[in-house]
Amino acid sequence: MPNAPVSLPAPRGMLLDFGGVIIETAKRPTGRAEVVTHLAGLLDRAGQPVPTDQLRASLDAALTALKAWKNASSRRPEPRELSHREIVGDFLAADLPDAARAILVGHAPEILEVMGDRISEHHLRPGIPELLSECAARGIPIGIVSNAHSGRHHRRILDDLGLGHRFAVQVYSDEVGIRKPHPGMIDLAAEALGLTPADCWYVGDTQDRDVVVGRRAGVAAVLVTRTRHTDNPPFAVTAQADGTFDTPEGVLATLRASRETAVRQPGPSRPTRTRRGAPPTALLLDHGGVVSTSQSDPDAAAVLGAHLSDLLSTGGLELSPETATTMVRDGVASYRATKHLLDGAQEVPQPGPATLWADHVGADAPERVRAVLRAHAHDLMHRWYTVKAEHILRQGMRALLELCRDQGIPVVLVSNTVSGRGVRERLVGHGLEPLISGYVFSDEVGRRKPDVALIREALTMVDAPASACWFLGDQARTDGVAAHIAGIGRRVLTRGGKGSNETLQRALDTGLVTDLIDSPADLIPLLTATLDHPPHATAYPTPEHTPDTQRTA
Repeated sequence: MPNAPVSLPAPRGMLLDFGGVIIETAKRPTGRAEVVTHLAGLLDRAGQPVPTDQLRASLDAALTALKAWKNASSRRPEPRELSHREIVGDFLAADLPDAARAILVGHAPEILEVMGDRISEHHLRPGIPELLSECAARGIPIGIVSNAHSGRHHRRILDDLGLGHRFAVQVYSDEVGIRKPHPGMIDLAAEALGLTPADCWYVGDTQDRDVVVGRRAGVAAVLVTRTRHTDNPPFAVTAQADGTFDTPEGVLATLRASRETAVRQPGPSRPTRTRRGAPPTALLLDHGGVVSTSQSDPDAAAVLGAHLSDLLSTGGLELSPETATTMVRDGVASYRATKHLLDGAQEVPQPGPATLWADHVGADAPERVRAVLRAHAHDLMHRWYTVKAEHILRQGMRALLELCRDQGIPVVLVSNTVSGRGVRERLVGHGLEPLISGYVFSDEVGRRKPDVALIREALTMVDAPASACWFLGDQARTDGVAAHIAGIGRRVLTRGGKGSNETLQRALDTGLVTDLIDSPADLIPLLTATLDHPPHATAYPTPEHTPDTQRTA
């Protein structure tokens, strides 16, 4: 029986998808034509008319491309949602004249609401009013978790049906910037209800988005109300629902039959791990100034200048090595000054390679030269990293990494750098690469410390809570701030890197960091003191100097 109840523990919260669960949609035969009429009216009013057949072709292509994009996004672990402007500018108006495209982008939120109204009819699914009433009678709060191009359109539909007030929270992808199967949407809804995902049932209609997101978030049960999408996922999905029903009436029957006192068996949750004696679950390391120190090469600009001159001459462009060297030297100085302007920010974007080479090195160059610089920016950045400095391994680093390996403590490198590729090559050259479990580089993530995005990615790699991890860095304003905001349990800075002694000491005195040491070697006794069975004293080299100034806040 398609709507027969299944046996489940009672939920403390109920999370529902919008389309396919609360609302059933049906395409309106004249819907696309009405949207075209609306678009044409906007363009005519602005004095930039476009033939309606061209608008219709653009709309049809956009809806097909958007469907493909949505299906592809469902394969990603944490997909983001397109903005209103992206949907209109990059899909709906992608092949229209620039002026018309700009006009429609300026009306993006309105256009998406109109599309929601005109393209489909919306009808309440059977069993929803009774399900909402049953939840209210049991004191079970209800939330909505839905992918949407226009959350405000969905809200208006519910208000028109007299149901808006029945939902304690409504989470729509266009409003929060992520889309299912990103588990963050369910996390947010559950938190708004004062619950955890493991307290809630989640009801959807698709396998690739709804069943997967429920399992990723760790909800108590995932239920499916069947629509035309349910049995035809765009790709194979291994996650399975706890129950599938033809209509929401099956969810209602299951809720009424749920066991109030049963012990719930929640789905997969985000595990935390602790170890007796509080040694670190993982060690996160900065690179420059921590793993190694560097000595700048005064000839680096000349080396890059010679290469740049040769590169341009291959395409018939003449630039002397001397001029190219000056361009590199001045461009790098300008680029570094721009990066310093970001100091103190907590959300810090990483300037891409083209920013250095096309915008700074090529600032005053002809457009054709700038085009070559932009095209070769990634290769030039790697070459620059390779030649700009000599890297010297810091005392005790190898012994520290070997200790972590022997104690089963994963090590993840978390570094601001212009070339993660170059850093990996340095580690191979030092013979350290086998001792590193993972890498998070700013040029690859697109963010720079103190942006905590880098540390959060490292924590995901080691599958550990921040409080159980240690971080070793050398700069208070980047390493110390990022580790503190992320909630890292033990935050250690080392002297001898890029941070001044005064700044490092102030970070310790204010509690920004927990420890201040003279070299990475000095982390070994701090770490071994937390282990159940410290290694024999001769197993690791004793630091030549163990500072008596080491303090723990």
